Amino acid sequence: MKLAQYLRGWMNYFGISERYRPIPEIDHWIRRRIRCCYWKQWKRTRTRVRELLKLGVYEWTAISVAISRKGPWRLSRTLATQIGMTNKWLEEKGLVSVKDLWVKIHYPATARLCS
Repeated sequence: MKLAQYLRGWMNYFGISERYRPIPEIDHWIRRRIRCCYWKQWKRTRTRVRELLKLGVYEWTAISVAISRKGPWRLSRTLATQIGMTNKWLEEKGLVSVKDLWVKIHYPATARLCS
């Protein structure tokens, strides 16, 4: 909730920029960072496997990622975390897309209906 509030405020301030190019990169980085934070919250290997299985990841994939010794930032980009912690799942958790906010600012609904 706090992150969504912060992102809305940030986008209202910086959204006046006409430059779209860095927006998707920022959006990807934020989603990866959130996945990394969830991975850190699930400290134990058992918890990581259990949570990934709940999210629909295959058992062998979940186990191989959970026992990996690589860091959370690197593991936040693996196939298992991408399949389990999808963008839709992150939206359900309350994450707001910076890309969608930018589009709403620059192409409001009234302008889209007229064209």
